[in-house]
Amino acid sequence: MSGMDKATAQLGLDDRQRRLAERLREVREYLGLSQQFVAEHAGISRVAVSAIENGKRKVEALELEALASLYKYPVTYFLDAVEEEPATVQALAREARALTDRDREEVLRFAQFLRGYSRSADQAKPDEGR
Repeated sequence: MSGMDKATAQLGLDDRQRRLAERLREVREYLGLSQQFVAEHAGISRVAVSAIENGKRKVEALELEALASLYKYPVTYFLDAVEEEPATVQALAREARALTDRDREEVLRFAQFLRGYSRSADQAKPDEGR
C-alpha cells in the first residue's frame, strides 16, 4: 500500500472511530444514563467510558457488546455507516419492543393501513400543473 493509500485508509478509520464514539455518547445521553452508571453496569471504568466517548480510546469488541446490551441497541447500530432511520422511526421501534407480540401485530396492521390510505389519497388527488 502506498503512503497515500495508507493515509486515506487511516482517515476512513479515524472517521469511523469518531462516529462510533459519537453514537455511543448520543445513545447514553438519550437514555439518560450517567457515565458512572454505564461503567458500573458494563464493567468498564468511568474514565474509560469517557475516553471512548471522546474518541481518545478505542472500544474493544467485548466492551462494545456490553454497551450495546446495556443500551438495548444492536451492535451494528454503532458500527454501520448507513444513514440512520428518522428519530420517529427509532422511537416507534423502541416503544414496540415493550409491546406484546399481539400488540406489535396490531401496530403493524395499522401502519400498513395508513400506508395504503396515504397511497389512495395520493391517487385521488387531481394532477396539478396539467
